[in-house]
Amino acid sequence: MDSRIKQNPESTFDLVLKVKGQASENEGNVLQLLEMLQSVPKFCFPFDVERVSQNQVGQHFTFVLTDIESKQKFGFCRLTSGGKVCLCIVSYLPWFEVYYKLLNTLADYLAKEQENDLNDMLKSLYSHPVPKANTPVSLNVHSYFITPDLTGLPTIPESRNLTEYFVAVDVNNMMQLYASMLHERRIIITSSKLSTLTACVHGSAALLYPMYWQHIYIPVLPPHLLDYCCAPMPYLIGVHLSLIERVKNRSLEDVVMLNVDTNTLENPFNDLNNLPSEVVSALKNKLKKQSTATGDGVARAFLRTQAALFGSYRDALRYKPVRLFVILIFCIHKKNRSTCGTLETNKFV
Repeated sequence: MDSRIKQNPESTFDLVLKVKGQASENEGNVLQLLEMLQSVPKFCFPFDVERVSQNQVGQHFTFVLTDIESKQKFGFCRLTSGGKVCLCIVSYLPWFEVYYKLLNTLADYLAKEQENDLNDMLKSLYSHPVPKANTPVSLNVHSYFITPDLTGLPTIPESRNLTEYFVAVDVNNMMQLYASMLHERRIIITSSKLSTLTACVHGSAALLYPMYWQHIYIPVLPPHLLDYCCAPMPYLIGVHLSLIERVKNRSLEDVVMLNVDTNTLENPFNDLNNLPSEVVSALKNKLKKQSTATGDGVARAFLRTQAALFGSYRDALRYKPVRLFVILIFCIHKKNRSTCGTLETNKFV
């Protein structure tokens, strides 16, 4: 299964904007709009704004859009001003830590009304060729970062997504969710914190490496798209806790649901029991040893599990010769008339 990350994007980002209110008004700080992303403002407030807006201040979260080539475009967001304003950067590059840090800088510039400095920094980044992995980039004296290596395994604590997922969800539920993803179930993850919610969705999907989730993938679902939870095909969707009752009131059947806040998993299936017991035991032991460790141990444990489950897939293939009948049409021309016939031959492939 191929990655849905766009290779060699033309720029470091496509759009920067500030969205006010209930995704009904956007203003200022639009550097360049390469395409009309009408849905972006609606994704900036993916919760019940009347119930939970005050405690969402300063949170980072990510939504995902899919282009016509099925490649993912990421919207990195930061809520400010009592959850009434959302700063958003849209990019093909999954640079979570880089863009979250940049959003903090943008928020500081806006708070100090230094919009000229803000625009200069954005222009500098936009005009900068997309750097290779592990390349230092300096935009101004206040902004410096090193581009991440997207080919390496995520590490703790450097990967915010994996770190939050591993801290919030226990080993047993992580394994249960992993097994459900392998069985391509319909999966909903919910939390009252947007930052934790989207981190857990991204973190769980990353543990499928070197495979990738190919079905519906929505790290955070805005209110106007809640009907997606009724889709009859596999999906991995994040829903803010303020909207989860509205989701449950719909006709949901055979849905795996993880509540990150309470670390509880509702699962109508026994997917983990369908995996080889020795592989499951080995994964569980490795994850327990990583409970206080840093580095790529968690990601490597799941990678070894993938190798154990699928590394010998060739042994499961059986070659069976198939007899094909090939009809050859021939014609014999004699003077003014021709005689035609067929020859039937057997061929094994």
